[in-house]
Amino acid sequence: MRADARRNYDRLLTEAGAAFAEKGTEASLEDIARSAGVGVGTLYRHFPTRQDLILAVLRDGFEAMATFARELDVDDPGLALRQWLLAQLRHITTTRGLTAELAVAINNPESPLWGSCEVIFSVGTELLGRAQKAGVVRADLTQADVSSVVQGIAWSCESDPVRQERLLDLFLEGVLL
Repeated sequence: MRADARRNYDRLLTEAGAAFAEKGTEASLEDIARSAGVGVGTLYRHFPTRQDLILAVLRDGFEAMATFARELDVDDPGLALRQWLLAQLRHITTTRGLTAELAVAINNPESPLWGSCEVIFSVGTELLGRAQKAGVVRADLTQADVSSVVQGIAWSCESDPVRQERLLDLFLEGVLL
């Protein structure tokens, strides 16, 4: 990528990140381009769809979440699962509207976000499996169940981290053995 194109790309990511955090994933793409000092055509050359831009903004966070999950303490799989779910809640609620985007993407392999959802789903499945193997979580609980609950909590109290944690703990009390 040429140096000027790289600068434009980086400015677009920075401005999109700020706009998504403030206004949500439905922030105006034209405003993002203007804030980055480029035309909307430049934005669309780099990011053909809104989901492509969202993915680019969130890619580092998704990778960090996957790394975090892999490094969690396996000596206490129940605690590791809780830490993972809480971190996941915090991550997806930093960008308003992301919960809705992810809810659609998790079931749509055509979505640019699907691959990232699959990575998160996969590491969550591994942590859930460890907790089930240790006998600390119900055996009939699936990662799809857990993802739905986390998305529901995130959606219902997107800007209230204290309530998120309370609802997550209530859920976990219901599924822990």
